[in-house]
Amino acid sequence: MRARDKAIKAEAVALWREIYHEDPPARIDGAQLLELMLSRLPPTAYDRLNTPHLRRGAMSWPKRTA
Repeated sequence: MRARDKAIKAEAVALWREIYHEDPPARIDGAQLLELMLSRLPPTAYDRLNTPHLRRGAMSWPKRTA
């Protein structure tokens, strides 16, 4: 298992324990664990930010470094 995959699994396991207060299912990788958690969430509405008071010039974007 690559270091990246190990880090993802460790974060997914920690999140699972925080949410459900139990150990996650055994023999499941981090991506599958995250998918399982997300599938259990209730559907939510998507509110798009759309207002005449917020113009592109009023938004702050990260500075590009050369």
